[in-house]
Amino acid sequence: MTKLVSVRSTAFIGLGVMGYPMAGFLQQNGHQTRVYNRTTAKAKQWAAQYGGQYGSTPGLAAAGAELVFLCVGNDDDVRSVVYGDDGVLAAMASGSVLVDHTTASAELARELADACQQRGIGFLDAPVSGGQAGAENGVLTIMVGGEADAFAKAEPVMQAYARCCKLLGSAGAGQLAKMVNQICIAGVVQGLAEGLHFAQNAGLDAAAVVEVISQGAAQSWQMQNRYQTMLKGEYDFGFAVDWMRKDLGIALNEARKNGSHLPLTALVDQFYSEVQQLGGNRWDTSSLLARLHKPG
Repeated sequence: MTKLVSVRSTAFIGLGVMGYPMAGFLQQNGHQTRVYNRTTAKAKQWAAQYGGQYGSTPGLAAAGAELVFLCVGNDDDVRSVVYGDDGVLAAMASGSVLVDHTTASAELARELADACQQRGIGFLDAPVSGGQAGAENGVLTIMVGGEADAFAKAEPVMQAYARCCKLLGSAGAGQLAKMVNQICIAGVVQGLAEGLHFAQNAGLDAAAVVEVISQGAAQSWQMQNRYQTMLKGEYDFGFAVDWMRKDLGIALNEARKNGSHLPLTALVDQFYSEVQQLGGNRWDTSSLLARLHKPG
């Protein structure tokens, strides 16, 4: 899948299940892309597959890039590749833009925006939704916080792997929007898990029921894309429970700061801890059904 976008020199830091294909789309769209990954073998593999380059440090990957993209694990991981002599900020030139696709805290986004501003660098917090499949197919949804001029530079390039990319406010707005996204998903997945559990215990053909109710108000992305694998007990794909708990923890922490009441989100987070106790740390988030089927 190739989309026509303006060509830039870019860097991509972090080649996990999301970052690897995202960086690939940049290179495939004509951008001169240099990558960095903590495991150098992964960076070499990417360069061999896509024809790009790799750097042995975040700074070497970012040197000379007009746009630097990050997609790593959490706040501490972001700081580890941004700051210091080998970090991306030390290598980026004034007028370039740093785009953080990591799902992290709004507090970190504002911190990075200030650090970038002091160096004349633009910054966008731009977490994504769509999971591994969305990254591999170049159809991610990107929620963005930051300044309009930085967004104008980065948005045409992000279209290489996005089907929706929207600026929602100043620094931190993208991360806050991602929290809303995860809050909504948590409730929907739990509802779907309970519905399937009920249908099975009631002696219904759960798949047939879903075929009917998915044509009405109960329809959701989760229902459309996950009910079949949930009924089969297949959870070895998609967005991992460990990462969902990380994201929900960020949302619950922010809720305590802004006075929001998230009882359902807190409850589903607790349910995911039960899934982890079942050994499902790396299971897909649809594995909420597994805890309802556990013995006893």
